[in-house]
Amino acid sequence: MFIPFFLALKQAKIPVTLREYLSLLEAMDRQLVMYDVEGFYYLSRAALVKDERNLDRFDQVFSHTFKGLESLATRPGVEEQEIPEEWLRRMAEKHLSEEERAEIEALGGFEKLMETLKKRLEEQEKRHQGGNKWIGTAGTSPFGAYGYNPEGVRIGQNESRHRRAVNIWDKRTFKNLDDGVELGTRNIKVALKRLRRWARDGAAEEFDLSGTIRATAEHGYLDVKTRPERRNAVKLLLFLDVGGSMDGYIRVVEELFSAARAEFKHMEYFYFHNCLYEGVWKDNYRRYGHEMPTLDVLHKFGPDYKVIFVGDAAMSPYEIAHPGGAIEHWNKESGEVWLRRVIDQWRSTVWLNPAPQKSWDYTHSTQMIRQIFSDRMYPLTLTGIDGAMKDLSR
Repeated sequence: MFIPFFLALKQAKIPVTLREYLSLLEAMDRQLVMYDVEGFYYLSRAALVKDERNLDRFDQVFSHTFKGLESLATRPGVEEQEIPEEWLRRMAEKHLSEEERAEIEALGGFEKLMETLKKRLEEQEKRHQGGNKWIGTAGTSPFGAYGYNPEGVRIGQNESRHRRAVNIWDKRTFKNLDDGVELGTRNIKVALKRLRRWARDGAAEEFDLSGTIRATAEHGYLDVKTRPERRNAVKLLLFLDVGGSMDGYIRVVEELFSAARAEFKHMEYFYFHNCLYEGVWKDNYRRYGHEMPTLDVLHKFGPDYKVIFVGDAAMSPYEIAHPGGAIEHWNKESGEVWLRRVIDQWRSTVWLNPAPQKSWDYTHSTQMIRQIFSDRMYPLTLTGIDGAMKDLSR
């Protein structure tokens, strides 16, 4: 039954052999994976992919071949399944027809929306559900959670159902990226090496084999020679988008982060959420009250640094273009102002985007970021990283 999958991999020019395919069938016959699509994905990837450069193409073929196939939640002998509490809680979500949605009108612009929200916060005294005015749940008000309004402010909901909120007023916590991830980093390290500029200093020494051989031959006794250790002289700044829509890309960003920490001796990193504003941070667990002013970063690091932004650039356009458009605080200056300050300070600046490149043209905020960066946005793939390193090396 997996022959179409095998043929699709061959057609995508992934060098999979018949022996590897038979090994996969043997693993399935021994029931290493059962009733689990995710488990089958990792098993087939381990059996069929030999080179990490082919992982992107493998993912595309797997997605196309098994599109719509879901993991079976039940197991033999299991007669009952508990209904998750989250499902019951969301029974109050508002489900509207297309005609009903068309009848809901926005309040008339971002400024008017925020002004109305402030007024409602002052007036409302209790919880509300199902209405069209107050801040609550399952209604058509522009403010609240689990309801519907095409241009609203989402409050108290940790994920989007309609992806139409103008702003999301929630204070959330994010995990720090792990710089010890090794799986998948080898080829990323190879791509990052394009940016290397080697130098030597006297801080540490390494064994000089050729010099030792030459000195021993000349003197007639073992004469060990050392030389200053080579180090990567490139200075790198990483700005990493965390949380929200970036949660789906944590693994690949951690691999990049880990590879960069290994390759660059002079590397600093800072976190931001969605767009750069007046503050960045080093620790996601302590970011509230421990932010570093972005101006301090601009003044501390010289223009010889190379700068890489990592993010999917998926956000409300207001977060880029307007004061007050940020999600968790009031930003006096727009995100675009801060991004342009960074580009003016560090001419060698690129943006790496983990989202599929074919989707960029359908996200308005991504187009805005690409324009600000003069189209120096690259996909977070091995080919994309290679292109970004070429750009930074100029």
